[in-house]
Amino acid sequence: MAIEWHLRGKTALVTGGTRGIGEAIAEELAALGARVITVARNAPADVVADVATRNGRAAIVASVTGRLHVLVHNAGTNIRKPLVGYDDATIEHLIATDLTSVLLLSRDLHPRLATAGGASVIHIGSVAGQVALPTGVAYAAAKAGLAQTARTLALEWARDDIRVNTVSPWYTRTPLAQPVLDDPERLAAILARTPMGRIAEPHEIAAAAVFLAM
Repeated sequence: MAIEWHLRGKTALVTGGTRGIGEAIAEELAALGARVITVARNAPADVVADVATRNGRAAIVASVTGRLHVLVHNAGTNIRKPLVGYDDATIEHLIATDLTSVLLLSRDLHPRLATAGGASVIHIGSVAGQVALPTGVAYAAAKAGLAQTARTLALEWARDDIRVNTVSPWYTRTPLAQPVLDDPERLAAILARTPMGRIAEPHEIAAAAVFLAM
């Protein structure tokens, strides 16, 4: 018997959902029939909000009026510097955006996820959270924390029938990565470590994330 893959009747929320990987995920979710709420700091997002601020998170939570079946934590940023090149405010901003916002949003959206029945929370991490790369330590630390957050929440929220997973891409053609990819020497070094010999495209990461939402 054929199995039809779809998300009709489901509500999904994607942070950082208007560019790069987040945009590709939102498009794939919508193509499968989900009602998608996109969040970004600028239009044309459905919810214009900064995940790193209290008011921004409150606006995001308020946008979900019923059950939430899929939550994709994709919003993130990076400033590539050595540790001694960061001031306090920059480190705090990177950790707040890339890690703390995920913890707080997951906590505040838990009631919507718990009532959905079989909800899925998906973190968009990075290989930088698993191996040492010249991405900057604040970003790497946040992405490592994101992966461990998913493992721990998967255990904690299993009783609520909520699955939690992380997709950790290698270098992908996104606006955040483009300055690195535009450097011929850095691009050559990346491709030398990439078995397929090319940069990933956002839709490829989206496919893995949306599979986990099924």
